[in-house]
Amino acid sequence: MTSSDRVCERFEELLDTRPEILREAAEDFGRLVCAPPLGVLRPRSAAGVRDALAYAGPRGIPVAARAGGHSMYGQGQAPGGIVLDLRGLNAVGPVTGDRVEVQAGALWRDVLAATLPYGLAPPVLTDYLGAGVGGVLSVGGLGGASHRHGLVADSVLELEVVTGAGEHLVCSPERHGTLFHAVLAGLGQVAVVVRATLRLSPAPALVRRHCLYYPGLDAYLADQRLLATDGRFAYLEGQARPAEDTADGWTYMVEAVAAHRATAPPDDRTLLGDLSFTASETDDLAYAEFANRVAADEEVLSATGEWFHPHPWLNLLLPDDTAASVVTGVLTDPAFRDLRENGLVLLYPLLTRTLRAPLFRRPRGEIVHLLALLRTAAPGTADPMVAANRRAYEHARAKGAVAYPANALPMSPGDWREHYGSGWGTLAEAKGRHDPHGVLGRGHGMGW
Repeated sequence: MTSSDRVCERFEELLDTRPEILREAAEDFGRLVCAPPLGVLRPRSAAGVRDALAYAGPRGIPVAARAGGHSMYGQGQAPGGIVLDLRGLNAVGPVTGDRVEVQAGALWRDVLAATLPYGLAPPVLTDYLGAGVGGVLSVGGLGGASHRHGLVADSVLELEVVTGAGEHLVCSPERHGTLFHAVLAGLGQVAVVVRATLRLSPAPALVRRHCLYYPGLDAYLADQRLLATDGRFAYLEGQARPAEDTADGWTYMVEAVAAHRATAPPDDRTLLGDLSFTASETDDLAYAEFANRVAADEEVLSATGEWFHPHPWLNLLLPDDTAASVVTGVLTDPAFRDLRENGLVLLYPLLTRTLRAPLFRRPRGEIVHLLALLRTAAPGTADPMVAANRRAYEHARAKGAVAYPANALPMSPGDWREHYGSGWGTLAEAKGRHDPHGVLGRGHGMGW
């Protein structure tokens, strides 16, 4: 037996192939695609990730990295391949000045718990903090502070990665810059993130949350444009909610949050006086409670079992000039009627100038809107919802929209080329250079 054979034998002995482990790795949060891997590997260092890719690459074995397992449609799975369970790479810290080092398998709630004692937090957080650091950075990451600070990925200062070719590299805008920009919002196509250095911002002790209600979409969008542009609120999101007494059967709620200190509360008259809402609610919360508010929902839904049901979610980025038309079309489509009973509709503005990661695709215009259709399906009933997602995507794409690629949405290689447009060549070049065997990111179906 050669030394190479012995290395391969030792590596194969590390793969966990127990049936219960393969079943777990075959599922994700979406519960829509079941793709069992060949085995699961739990690396404890960058060297373990490097060895996995050095083994898998020449053999053409698919590799997928996983921590929170929060993908929607098999994007984090490796059918017949190797799943890298990164949950053991979960160190957070040290916090040094205005930055923190974070391993890719850490969850965002752990990042926040480590930085808040220093009075600091990432500038942008997604609403759900149970996702893994590496996964969020690979899609970009959007949240209520994105109108001010862009993507979660835009706060990354440096990355430690292992490429699909098995190279272990540290990259930043100044060092291996092309690779750095291909990893952030690059959908895991060229490298596995091992560690990220994140920029931090001062975190408030308290926030004041205003929920502002609008009976019509036009007035809601007008005020959302104003608030996004002038940046008066630190956090800005919004929802469409079912209603029986409005013209289109929906009411619209702006969620606007201002940071403050107990000794110096916000001036509500200045913040709200020029807006056209018809009703409002206001509460004061500790920042940590507000940032991790979805944890309570997760606990309740886990207890009822709904958290483990299929999630045929659809996230779209809409141009401002067609947003009202697309939103109205979706909310009146009978195929999405279940949103009224068992779904959540997010609708809020973003400024394209703040979204800086080069591979993150955005529609035309200065202002765009995230439309997130977050549905839960009873087991065995999700296929028509996924088909409806596809029709809604095609309708919205014809009006200038693009997908935010954390979706239960079948995409063909041609769809991906259209999605990336002029950026496709950049991604393809990075793929050819850093993942020449094409073993990473196969769950997205780009057809490399």
